[in-house]
Amino acid sequence: MTARGQRYDAVVTGREQLSPRLVRLTLSVPGFASTGILDEWVGLVVPGQFQVRYYTVRSVDGDRLVIDVVIHEVGLVTEWVSSDCVGDTAVVTAAQGSFAPPADAAWLLLVGDLTAMPAMARICETSGLPTRVWAEVPDDLSGYLPEGTDVTWLEPPAEAQSRLAEIVEGIDWPEGDGYFWMAGESAQMRAIRKHLMRERRLPNAAYDVMGYWRAVTSRQPRAVDPGPIWRAGKAAGKTDEQIWADYDEARSG
Repeated sequence: MTARGQRYDAVVTGREQLSPRLVRLTLSVPGFASTGILDEWVGLVVPGQFQVRYYTVRSVDGDRLVIDVVIHEVGLVTEWVSSDCVGDTAVVTAAQGSFAPPADAAWLLLVGDLTAMPAMARICETSGLPTRVWAEVPDDLSGYLPEGTDVTWLEPPAEAQSRLAEIVEGIDWPEGDGYFWMAGESAQMRAIRKHLMRERRLPNAAYDVMGYWRAVTSRQPRAVDPGPIWRAGKAAGKTDEQIWADYDEARSG
């Protein structure tokens, strides 16, 4: 198995409600290997589920992994993380990352929504470069970033998913060469990439813009809950492939 395909058993050792929409999980993940990249992310498979969901690493210290999970009205992980999940066993995939400022970068600009906060906090406390942050978040996270961070807090508009593309177009950029990092809703990220390429004319190595999630008009509950199927299959001694087949049959039935 390649490093990228590596999976680790993880036990939840701590849960903390940071804000109405953000929950911190502390996981014990024996054998976990960090990439050292400041925006690294891992896949998470929670009990009773098949699908992998990806989360940015807030911090890692040996086998101790901390991730901050954005919760929604419904969702694969939301249902689990909203309950008392301490002691549960999950699966974590190998870490990956993309944050790579040039060696001669003189500054950093970080822009993101709630999903980007873990990476932005880790970058701010670790990079060592002068950094400015624009954070579009619905909750009060005034103590989330390291003390002294130059941050502009933006409230998401009520009538739209995000206005980060508009914010970036109005940024007063520092002099010299630096690095721009941004993460959030995919449509906003596409608009910002176009702006950076066509208006700012930045070389590819000078920025990293990632779509962490896709906006929809409303989140829909699953037609078939995989949890009972997974538990029944495990109790019957079925393999994961057999349980997958049962799940597919239930969805098409």
